[in-house]
Amino acid sequence: MSPRLELLHPYPFQKLRQLFAGIKPTAALSHINLSIGEPKHPAPQLVKDALLNHVAGLSSYPATLGSDELRESIADWAKARYGLVALNPATEVLPVNGSREALFAFVQAVIDTSAGAQPVVLSPNPFYQIYEGAALLAGAEPWYVNCVAENRFQPNWDSVPAEVWARTQVVFVCSPGNPTGAVASLADWERLFALSDQYGFVIASDECYSEIYFGEEKPLGGLEAAQKLGRDYRNLVMFSSLSKRSNVPGMRSGFVAGDAQILAKFLLYRTYHGCAMSPMVMAASAAAWRDEAHVIENRAQYTAKFAAVTERLASVLEVGLPDAAFYLWAKTPIDDEDFAARLFAEQHVTVLPGSYLAREAHGVNPGKGYVRIALVAPLDECVAAAERIVAFCQQWKTAAV
Repeated sequence: MSPRLELLHPYPFQKLRQLFAGIKPTAALSHINLSIGEPKHPAPQLVKDALLNHVAGLSSYPATLGSDELRESIADWAKARYGLVALNPATEVLPVNGSREALFAFVQAVIDTSAGAQPVVLSPNPFYQIYEGAALLAGAEPWYVNCVAENRFQPNWDSVPAEVWARTQVVFVCSPGNPTGAVASLADWERLFALSDQYGFVIASDECYSEIYFGEEKPLGGLEAAQKLGRDYRNLVMFSSLSKRSNVPGMRSGFVAGDAQILAKFLLYRTYHGCAMSPMVMAASAAAWRDEAHVIENRAQYTAKFAAVTERLASVLEVGLPDAAFYLWAKTPIDDEDFAARLFAEQHVTVLPGSYLAREAHGVNPGKGYVRIALVAPLDECVAAAERIVAFCQQWKTAAV
């Protein structure tokens, strides 16, 4: 077995199970799970219909490049969503089996360990755990850029030493961010593009939460930022997914778009990897990308939940409406592990300790003292959970006095 497997950390939910081991929550309260970022809204009927109408596709081997229809639907959506002047569906779009699979595979295809010095993969901290695992298994060194409140929960790229930049081959961007919901500004992108031009690294922009936002202002995307700054897509790829946008996490459907030269090499990798999307899923995905009505309704449901919950929680926790995504990143009055364990025991509500989503870096774990609250449950459950969290915090404050 590869010795690199020994470098992998336990996944956050494995650590959460260990934290809760032996805890018996009160039986009088039903369990409300707000720890996992798994959409719970129903899948759109048009997606279900498309799947059923294309079962004949099971009799054919799928193409790794995907169907023309799917790539064109993705390109049309991206151009409309981000105001892109051009996105070539033949060379600048590649369907993938969900962004998680693609993010991991992309690093394996890009990292070059033959240069001598160990390559670096830069990641925001806290971060989606796939970034780290992909770097470790590709033979790269993960290097963490802390995202703290004082910097809008954005990475401070100027904090990275020049000797680290010199070894950097991939930089992950997550905007809107998991777990903070923070969105990168045009100025953030401009600085990162300048560094990419200087050092030659590839930017992998994870944008799977892009369609969950509040109000009329849409989160800025990487390709959109490049166009606004008069750039092409050189050394830039974006990753997106239907999981959150269309409530179909079980369908495993997303895409990568951007630098045509990089995508040509990634396609070669994927041809050998054997990860082509099912023809049924291709057809259903094309239907989803071409419809916005269900996305608007989905966004309205999240908006209602945040409106009902955020102010309640802000009365007892340091928390506010995020820029986008479906998480609240709440500062805890006590240690985040202790907070999560006691909340589970006393109120039967599960949230995820923020320290599980980050690493100790540069003298601090930027997730410590926070919990991630995923507002994926139905509205009534989210409200009930918020009321229990308020009661828990009030009891804790009373006991502390």
